[in-house]
Amino acid sequence: MTMEIRVPQLPESVADATLVAWRKQPGEAVSRDENLADLETDKVVLEVPAPAAGVIKEYKVQQGATVKSGDLLAIFEPGAAEVSAAKAAPAAAAAATPAAAAKGASAEKLSPAVRRVVEETGVDPSAFTGSGRDGRLTKSDVVAAASTRKAPAPSPAVAAPAVAAPSGPRAEQRVPMTRLRQRIAERLVQAQQTAALLTTFNEVDLTAVNELRARHKDRFEKQHGVKLGFMSFFVKASIEALRKFPVMNAAVDGSDIIYHEFYDIGVAVSTDRGLVVPVLRNAEALGFAEIERRINDYGTRARAGGLALEDLQGGTFTITNGGVFGSLLSTPIVNAPQSAILGMHKIQERPVVVNGQIVVRPMMYLAVSYDHRIIDGREAVQFLVAIKDALEDPGRMLLGL
Repeated sequence: MTMEIRVPQLPESVADATLVAWRKQPGEAVSRDENLADLETDKVVLEVPAPAAGVIKEYKVQQGATVKSGDLLAIFEPGAAEVSAAKAAPAAAAAATPAAAAKGASAEKLSPAVRRVVEETGVDPSAFTGSGRDGRLTKSDVVAAASTRKAPAPSPAVAAPAVAAPSGPRAEQRVPMTRLRQRIAERLVQAQQTAALLTTFNEVDLTAVNELRARHKDRFEKQHGVKLGFMSFFVKASIEALRKFPVMNAAVDGSDIIYHEFYDIGVAVSTDRGLVVPVLRNAEALGFAEIERRINDYGTRARAGGLALEDLQGGTFTITNGGVFGSLLSTPIVNAPQSAILGMHKIQERPVVVNGQIVVRPMMYLAVSYDHRIIDGREAVQFLVAIKDALEDPGRMLLGL
């Protein structure tokens, strides 16, 4: 008896999805819960698991189609483990193509977004090592490889036209925006068009944080099973500053201001598909170890395309760290409907004057962008100073000063 494979119930805030890739061919044996297809929404990539061991009998939707909750995707036959010769032939032919190569052994290391670009460009993912962690391919790796592929040389029997060689590479690649990238673009433009955005800057001396981390990092990791990074300090410092300046944690709703009495802190994570912002809910109740643990988990799942939609919803304030890429200074854009965002940057040793003496200290520029409709410059500046004070004397955070 055959079964219908349908689009799972999409979250209420998601109207539709794009079927970006079939992961199994008709007639190909699959195991229970094995991924059959990738559905891309404007926030996350969802997988369609096999309901049982069996085979796909027939596609009902082609790759690239837009689908909604409950739409019929395929006809599935449970328990059919044998693949007939007639069905095996198309699968074998598909396996000979570069797109099918993405489904081979190397596909286990490819995120859904990278697999999609591999299939669109025809690049062989096993032909080179990526620039990502542990040699994983990134989307930019695939696009770069596709742009450098050379056209085949003309046949010796046909004389090549006498045309002057171009002075430099002129290759182009047209790659459609992912739904996530389209959504990011839409939200950023909307934020700049609807809010009165302004950015103020300061700098922080991270000597005390560095000394505290150096003194306790080994014991911290041994006891909690996670490294003591910088983000937990910035999350804690931000919460202390938000308590002092509640409007920085607020949102505009028409002619009203919504003051949140909780602290759901979004932490921006860069992935091959674009920037996503998973949320640390009730971050005020989390200790340093739990903050580091959740951030690490979010980062791992974000890069693997494994975040759930609920991980990305909500948020009252956002922290973004351009310093991991070497950024020295930037003006982050507010993540609407929030009203403020903190930008971290590269830690750089610089000469500063302390107690009348020139000394070298690990310094970081901080930026806070804010919605000037409800936040005055005085509040934004004092908010940033409060973060600076907390980080330069971390004991203040423990004492609530």
